[in-house]
Amino acid sequence: MAQALHTDATGAIAEEARSSGFASAISSRIVILIPYLWLFVFFLVPFAIVFKISLSATTIAMPPYLPSFEMADGLSGWIAKLGELSFENYLWLVDDTLYFNAYVSSVVIAGISTVLALLVGYPLAYGMARAPASLRMLLLMLVILPFWTSFLIRVYAWIGILKPEGLLNQFLLWIGVIDTPLQIMNTHTAIFIGIVYSYLPFMVLPLYASLEKMDFSLIEAAQDLGCPPTTAFWKITFPLSLPGVVAGSLLVFIPAVGEFVIPDLLGGSQTLMIGKTLWTEFFSNRDWPVASAVAIILLLLLVVPMMFFQRAQARAQEQGR
Repeated sequence: MAQALHTDATGAIAEEARSSGFASAISSRIVILIPYLWLFVFFLVPFAIVFKISLSATTIAMPPYLPSFEMADGLSGWIAKLGELSFENYLWLVDDTLYFNAYVSSVVIAGISTVLALLVGYPLAYGMARAPASLRMLLLMLVILPFWTSFLIRVYAWIGILKPEGLLNQFLLWIGVIDTPLQIMNTHTAIFIGIVYSYLPFMVLPLYASLEKMDFSLIEAAQDLGCPPTTAFWKITFPLSLPGVVAGSLLVFIPAVGEFVIPDLLGGSQTLMIGKTLWTEFFSNRDWPVASAVAIILLLLLVVPMMFFQRAQARAQEQGR
């Protein structure tokens, strides 16, 4: 009798363990599925729609393009039309140097802005990480505070600061530093200022997260062993903060490449960036297929190098282990 009860209890425990393991496996797969579902709905589907428009022909209609594929065609109709696809819009981008120059100019401006944001953001993040614990939340709040104001209003505020009769020139004239107003508006300098100011929190926050977790006793140990502060920074602090540097640089560089508002308002009409080119093609020329082709190439130029970089980082971490 006792043996039978023991057998039943053992079976019940095993059954409960199996059901618990099954539920755990299901929940873990659901957790993994959610990000993939998010990427599918908000990245792959819009990408497919834009790619479909880029293969279309321009026409005078609403919307102003003639679709290559129609939902009514079905899968068989789509397969039949694969041989008829035209990449004329992409060939047009290759033939016209305007788009190539816009891509190059956007990458250069975004790269310089990212370096400037890093030079400004790193000391801020380092100071926040070394500040007393009671002050860190206040400093973090001050960094995040500009997000509570409209992005457009913040950019317009810089017009009032940088224009010839603006606050900056008036202040410099008042203290006697300059005799005539500086021409900052409608220049690349104004674009750099606007991008660095607007995206600086995206640089500071990842850097702060990396530096705040760092063991600063390593710096003290290096100094006790006779290591100069500059050498200790480059040998210890900066390598340990590299994940934050990479994350912050990507968060600044990627949106800066496709930026439209800042170059349009602060850079003037002569500024050549791919975001302004996209706006012109979509809303002025109403050439949606060409604009979609420009957007697809821009996305590939940003995503493909990022994928290779992340893969190289993953391999480096595996080799380090």
